[in-house]
Amino acid sequence: MHPVRIALLIAALGTAQAQAGVFDDDEARRQITDLKIKTEARFDQQAKGQLDLAGQIQRQAEEIARLRGQLETLNYELETAKKRQQDFYLDLDTRLRKFEAPGSANAAVDPAAGGNPVKADPAREGQEYEAALNQFKAAKYKEAAVAFAGFVQKYPDSSLAPNAQYWLGNAWYAQRDCKRAIEAQTLVTTKYADSPKAPDAWLAIATCQQELGNPAGAKRSLETVLGKYPNTPAAESAQQRLKKK
Repeated sequence: MHPVRIALLIAALGTAQAQAGVFDDDEARRQITDLKIKTEARFDQQAKGQLDLAGQIQRQAEEIARLRGQLETLNYELETAKKRQQDFYLDLDTRLRKFEAPGSANAAVDPAAGGNPVKADPAREGQEYEAALNQFKAAKYKEAAVAFAGFVQKYPDSSLAPNAQYWLGNAWYAQRDCKRAIEAQTLVTTKYADSPKAPDAWLAIATCQQELGNPAGAKRSLETVLGKYPNTPAAESAQQRLKKK
């Protein structure tokens, strides 16, 4: 072959190889660019998902904080309402006692005297009852329970005995002992069923039954108030509580 043709052939082959190399580099760069775009898109999607998740967590945290605030407010209002009700009953008890006979015509039983009847002393009964009530007002519930229990044992037929028995139940409830509270209030509803404290005792029993996880029993107690003591403040309270169930 002529030397010139050989040289031209070699040059042509070199050009073709160079072009192939350029094409290979372009294809590699294109693939790298495509991979980079896809990777960035995937990272952007993941980042967006993380941001959305963080937003959801933040909103949930805010909702939990809001609900916690509402719960704290409701608990405060409930405790305040209980305190107002307790203060109301204490005040009412004091007012009503001024219109009641200060003592009973029956003789009291003094345990210290071996259970023998002793002459009724209305003034002394009033003092002992007031002392027990003051213990309750001072939030000394354990001492109040002892004092009220002693009073009803010593003066079972006193006109103040139903009140003392009722506040004995409240003293147990204030100590979070619903079982003893129900026992004490049940005595009010049986032995002193005709006393003004009986319907309130039924309400107290219903409260304890509800807290002990016995809503059916609480409902029956509230219905008993409506049936036995209609047209009383306790019946009105019972009706309102039944509407909420």
